[in-house]
Amino acid sequence: QVQLVESGGGSVQAGGSLRLSCATSGRTFSSNDMGWFRQAPGAERDFVAAIRWSGRSTYYADSVKGRFTISRDNAKNTVDLQMDRLKPEDTAVYYCATSRVRFGSTWSIFNKDYEYWGQGTQVTVSS
Repeated sequence: QVQLVESGGGSVQAGGSLRLSCATSGRTFSSNDMGWFRQAPGAERDFVAAIRWSGRSTYYADSVKGRFTISRDNAKNTVDLQMDRLKPEDTAVYYCATSRVRFGSTWSIFNKDYEYWGQGTQVTVSS
């Protein structure tokens, strides 16, 4: 049974930092890109960041570029999202997900491109 479990969410003041972690189990995803998405209240779930299956390249939404860093450890089956200089508009439930395609060569930024999802972790940034 495949499971993705996010952790590390919480409340922080604007300008602060949080580090989210996603642990996968049930099968290995070392050949799949991994992504982070977020969903604010009343909004759709949006792409935040993705990392190539090899870990050698990353891709970010414009809104988080330069502030967030995605990383992965295939030996530990984890993917992290370091979030710095947080803003109130970063407040959302954050989800990690695995891409449908193995050994992908183009970036997946749509929900439909991802197969397995975690349950989400809440991030709240106060001004």
